[in-house]
Amino acid sequence: MELLTGLVLLALLLFLTRIFWVVRFTGSPLLVSDGQQRSLRTLIVLGSGGHTAEMMSLVGALNRQWYSPRYYIAAMTDNMSLIRAQTVESKFPDQGNQAVDKSTQKSEYRQIYRSREVGQSYITSVFTTIWAFFHAMIRVLQIQPDVILCNGPGTCLPICIAGFLLKVVGWKWVVIVYVESIARVTKLSLTGLLLYELGLTDQFFVQWPKLKLKFPYTTYVGRLM
Repeated sequence: MELLTGLVLLALLLFLTRIFWVVRFTGSPLLVSDGQQRSLRTLIVLGSGGHTAEMMSLVGALNRQWYSPRYYIAAMTDNMSLIRAQTVESKFPDQGNQAVDKSTQKSEYRQIYRSREVGQSYITSVFTTIWAFFHAMIRVLQIQPDVILCNGPGTCLPICIAGFLLKVVGWKWVVIVYVESIARVTKLSLTGLLLYELGLTDQFFVQWPKLKLKFPYTTYVGRLM
């Protein structure tokens, strides 16, 4: 019994050490083994309403050859965001005059269970949050992203945790990029605050100088929208 307890404690210590190591190197440049630029599988998390509008504005500025294929994820109850993403994708012009590998230019659209619906009680949201996390883990394992791009909807929290866990277990180094909504002028959203305090993001961008002053580990980039 003592041996088993010792092994459990050792495993826990190793796991916590690994988490500390991952947090320590989170934010480091993404290394490419052949030293050349390659396309990055990009998972883009959409929220409803303004979150989707802001995200599609960001996506429009991406280099489509570098960030491809692109996988869009929205909540099961969100009937509009993925349609909007499909519309925007269909209007993207080809970038540059170089020959494009069509196999890397595709975009795919997925859905995930929401952690908590508007008006849902906090007690029942515990169970839906657990289920949403496992569903997010399945989606992340299916997609195998190099980059996760999100901007604040609650849907992105389990996705980011799942991506971070892939780093911890050594499955894959996933770069997590968070862009705080332009509507957040003096304080972070709840999702942004959790990601910031937990140290899960590789890059955390804010659009107002007051946020940079309050949260020094963010990067102030000015207004993006």
